Amino acid sequence: MFTRCAAQDAVPFCLWNACRCLGDYEKAIVSTVDVGGDCDTNAAIVGGVVSAYVGGSGIPAAWFQLRELLHYL
Repeated sequence: MFTRCAAQDAVPFCLWNACRCLGDYEKAIVSTVDVGGDCDTNAAIVGGVVSAYVGGSGIPAAWFQLRELLHYL
């Protein structure tokens, strides 16, 4: 578990983990969070990279149903 983390550590880890799990969005997010540290930021980075590859259909449908609805003005 990371207890102290900086961009020099986080970005290479995020890119490595995103590439390692490129076709599996759920695995990418879960394996990122499991590491600990600044897991919300890291998961956002990994999620952005992996979702660009898998598209919206690659994100688990149940996760879409559980998300906070965004209301735009």
